[in-house]
Amino acid sequence: MRLFQKHFCAIAISLWAASPGNAQLLVEPTLHIKAEAGSGRVALTLDACGGRTDTRILSALVENKIPATIFVTGIWLKHNAAAVEIMRAHPELFELENHGGRHVPAVDTPQRIYGIRSAGSPEAVLAEVESGAAALAVTGEPAPKWFRGATAEYSPSAIAMIRKLGFKIAGFSINGDGGSLLGAKETARRIAAAKDGDVIIAHINQPTHAAGEGVVQGLLALKAKGLTFVRLDDADGIGDEGTTD
Repeated sequence: MRLFQKHFCAIAISLWAASPGNAQLLVEPTLHIKAEAGSGRVALTLDACGGRTDTRILSALVENKIPATIFVTGIWLKHNAAAVEIMRAHPELFELENHGGRHVPAVDTPQRIYGIRSAGSPEAVLAEVESGAAALAVTGEPAPKWFRGATAEYSPSAIAMIRKLGFKIAGFSINGDGGSLLGAKETARRIAAAKDGDVIIAHINQPTHAAGEGVVQGLLALKAKGLTFVRLDDADGIGDEGTTD
């Protein structure tokens, strides 16, 4: 009977922690790079969550010599070897960083974020971060220094764990493509509005979405204005919520 009571209490506590009213409040960190005198610098970050590669974006980056930080998951790496080879052939342009092993939100309590089930426990958060780094290591890339979780939302306790692993956490200041769901015109408008110090987030894994066309248009508009593109490793990133300090 006592064993049953202990088991019942454990279940009750788990259900209480997982209930919507007791879910941790999540944060969506921002990130800027230090401004410099001149025409201005922006950092382009592109998430490769799963699926395939938007060659419209990849080709435009290579042809126009636009540097970018690419956050890749283990899932995406398995199915996009050709794109990875192109990126590795241009180390002056591309920096590959950690987007997790399975594209699981870095939230250590059970809940859903934009319909995606969170990691749900501290152990699962650590597994997501470490498996993403391991997947990058297999490609021969340098060890990643930055991490961005799926959905870019985190529990504060997960942020602390990830920082203890030695990773900076990549927020952003401009959501360029609304998770790749925006149209080309709105995506181009958002990206073209970037100013000195901004960090742009968009996606490079949705080749059938109209947003990809807008990403290219917005980037070319920024280049025409004379802004300089930098990778995160080439600039001092300043994030809130304890993500970089």
